[in-house]
Amino acid sequence: MRGAAVLAAALAVAACHPAPQAPPPVNAGPISAEPVTLTAADGVQVAGVYTKASNPKAVILLFHQAESGKDEYALIAPRLAEAGYSSLRIDQRAGGNLYGVNETVKALGRSTLYFQAKPDMEAALNWAQDKKLPVILWGSSYSASLAFLVAADHPEKVRALLAFSPGEYFDDKKLVAKAAANVKAPVFVTSAQDGKEIDAARDILKAVPVAGKEQFVPKLGGVHGSSTLLRAKNPEGAEDAWKAVMAFLAGVTKG
Repeated sequence: MRGAAVLAAALAVAACHPAPQAPPPVNAGPISAEPVTLTAADGVQVAGVYTKASNPKAVILLFHQAESGKDEYALIAPRLAEAGYSSLRIDQRAGGNLYGVNETVKALGRSTLYFQAKPDMEAALNWAQDKKLPVILWGSSYSASLAFLVAADHPEKVRALLAFSPGEYFDDKKLVAKAAANVKAPVFVTSAQDGKEIDAARDILKAVPVAGKEQFVPKLGGVHGSSTLLRAKNPEGAEDAWKAVMAFLAGVTKG
């Protein structure tokens, strides 16, 4: 009898304090991907892929590194969508076939100088305005640097900026820092586990006048550009980098 009484009491307590359920996924609905063609201000046709989350909190514009293309983000965009972020990844005119065919470069017949890709990035920014969502810029290597210029030129259109391995990659070795001084949005920077890259990112971030800025310095792994988030490229450090990225995105899209 005593055992039955103890069991009854335990069941009563359990009824008052049910076991917590696992939180529902942020993006429970379907994820879609569709090709997009943008037209830059100078008439160049820019190929892209739009990955749509079912209940997006923001749209992220994904820009690739040198010798690369939109498929630098083929594995990154779906993970962002699962977390509630739609994205557009494009083939800038300064790129190559590092992760697959860069359709913009193929159509042009050549890759251009880094700086000449800025109109492609601005075309993506203009495209995003119709989505009626916060717009976040995300750059890799040279495009991380150009993203500071785009954010400085269009402060009213940019909610936040993520820069993976930014540096002074142009003839004017103060160009990016000067642009950073005019950025009004929160900024996240990271880089490879390399002293020169870390210092370059720190110097640019130092120029940003807003309080909401942070630098993630990898303790494990860490490779150049956005591929630091790919386990195949950065098996030891990819997940730590993802945690830092997701925390920043949550902070700039809350409310």
